[in-house]
Amino acid sequence: MFKFFTKSILLIVAVLGFSSVASAENMKKFDDIEVHYIGLPTTILQPDIAKTYGIERSRYRGFVNISVLDTSQEGNPALKVGISGKATNLLGQPMTLEFEEVKEGSAIYYITTVKYPNDELYRFDILINNNGKEHRLQFQQKFYIEQ
Repeated sequence: MFKFFTKSILLIVAVLGFSSVASAENMKKFDDIEVHYIGLPTTILQPDIAKTYGIERSRYRGFVNISVLDTSQEGNPALKVGISGKATNLLGQPMTLEFEEVKEGSAIYYITTVKYPNDELYRFDILINNNGKEHRLQFQQKFYIEQ
């Protein structure tokens, strides 16, 4: 169902093994929805996949991939939602995130990128609007420069 996301996860596991950079997919439940999210360096993406989705591959750039599923429906279909947010580093410097919606078959993803120096921890504060019902997703992600 989530071909791009699944391919990305499989690629990450295959390339990095069980490295700490390749932590497992994260998920949070809100009422009848599941929000799946992951943040990784853009260098993990195959060049053709990055090009297809307009993602710049760089040692100093990461991407965040979010998908929302309706758990009240059989098969957990993807939901089209409104999504916005910000990332704040440890110095308190905020960065407004601009998410791009990507549709691939029945899958819907929301992708954004962040620039970072080495060993940067970001606190993400994401607002998800599902037909007027708002949910706040908060998580932290540390990005490293690959050597």
